[in-house]
Amino acid sequence: MPERIAVVGAGSWGTALADLLARKGEDVVLWSFEPEVAEAIEARHENPKYLQGVALAPSLRATPSLADAVRGATVVVSVSPAQHVRGIMAQAAEYLQPDAIVVSASKGIEQERLNTMAQVLAQVLPRGTPTAYLSGPSFALEVAQQMPTAVTIASHDEGVALRAQELFQTPYFRPYTSQDVIGVELGGALKNVIAVAAGMVAGLGFGHNTLAALITRGLAEITRLAVELGANPLTLSGLAGMGDLILTCTGGLSRNRHVGMEIGKGRTLDEVLSEMTMVAEGVATTRATYALAQRTRVEMPIASAVHEVLFENRPPAEAVESLMLRDPKPELWR
Repeated sequence: MPERIAVVGAGSWGTALADLLARKGEDVVLWSFEPEVAEAIEARHENPKYLQGVALAPSLRATPSLADAVRGATVVVSVSPAQHVRGIMAQAAEYLQPDAIVVSASKGIEQERLNTMAQVLAQVLPRGTPTAYLSGPSFALEVAQQMPTAVTIASHDEGVALRAQELFQTPYFRPYTSQDVIGVELGGALKNVIAVAAGMVAGLGFGHNTLAALITRGLAEITRLAVELGANPLTLSGLAGMGDLILTCTGGLSRNRHVGMEIGKGRTLDEVLSEMTMVAEGVATTRATYALAQRTRVEMPIASAVHEVLFENRPPAEAVESLMLRDPKPELWR
């Protein structure tokens, strides 16, 4: 019997996941904040605003009513932009079935409270709601085009992780399970900051040497912060860490890399963001990462440099030079 699933968030990633589940034969309703997006999916089986050129599963339904989407669902997939998850899922909680599980696929950290999505959901959902967290190297368009993709699904409850794994497994989408929720979430969020830096490197005209150094040292500081906050360091060498970092720092579909590239070419952050339809999570996550690094006293020089460029008007070339001229030290240190 098909599973009744609500996908909360009709951006590119939410639409791609909803399409994947609908093509498996599940009974999927996609919630869109924007009525015109829901109308396009219902009428023409397409999302021209966020996933242009992709024909969606004919059985996929969409609605602008959060109540209609969530009510009766045994699985709720939360895929809203990270800074809006608290408000949206607090509303969704009113319609949540007592036996429903929630799978979060949003990547980010709250700017003001510095909470991960797991912490947000623990605060807004009914106590004891089973949750899992999906992350890893996965451009929405490529998933919608059914290109082979592997991700990680983490949960403190192994049974919930296994259920979510079975739900999302297809011939082109392979989830692996983990119990390291904080590691999987931080890998997915923090890599966006390094991706902005990778874009700046490209925009400045630097080459593969620079990018390889950035990705490697970026992973080092992501790991330092994640371990300080309770993660297993091995998680950061897996799909949700290194895998997602490589994809987002090198792929042409990366919104965060695009933002950095345009800034590296000399444009302002406001100019770049004003032209974008979709959210680049790395901008807000840079603020949160910088604040977390200050609070935990974890040294994150690349994230700090990105913060200076985005919010303190430091020229990108000057930020790169300052990173290169830092005091010498061993490669491995805490």
